[in-house]
Amino acid sequence: MNHYFIYGNREIDYLKKKDKKLARAIETFGHIYRRIDHDIFSSVVRHIIGQQISTKAQAAIWERTEDLLGTVNAETVNAVSADFLKGLGMSSRKAEYIKEFAGKVLDGQFVLYELWEMPDKEVISRLKSLRGVGAWTAEMILLFCMERPDILSYDDLALRRGIQMIYHHKTISRSLFEKYRRRYSPYGSVASLYLWAVAGGNK
Repeated sequence: MNHYFIYGNREIDYLKKKDKKLARAIETFGHIYRRIDHDIFSSVVRHIIGQQISTKAQAAIWERTEDLLGTVNAETVNAVSADFLKGLGMSSRKAEYIKEFAGKVLDGQFVLYELWEMPDKEVISRLKSLRGVGAWTAEMILLFCMERPDILSYDDLALRRGIQMIYHHKTISRSLFEKYRRRYSPYGSVASLYLWAVAGGNK
């Protein structure tokens, strides 16, 4: 069963009232159905796989991973070698990161369910403690796994491109990006969906 990021009139009405240009994008694209996965372990693995490769390549590797492992969890990853994971199409380094992550989950060094109770900044800090997970990956997990409502990632090039296209900026500095983050808050995640759509549907 597919699950989609949940939002409705409250978020839409707020963003449209706050920003007329974003409002036009919202009217153009209508409701955006963005699939989410509530399993943190598989989300971390999928995002590590997807770093610095195309969305198509990520999807192909992830499909092979699911086909051969079945459920992608700490136990199934721990049961195979790094070379096996590499054979699925990922780099040696990514395979090592994923194996290390599974080991930390199994020995209790990294407790997945604790993340659900943490504020956004603590989740990001905790996830960044894993090798192979940076700020962008952590923010994508907050949005597309944990459904946190106010995620707008400066490190996402497509989001910055969406802002450039809507507001006709030549470049987006961090300070300018923060201006928009504050404007969209507390519904930055919904704003992100529309900025991605404007930028070409990269997410």
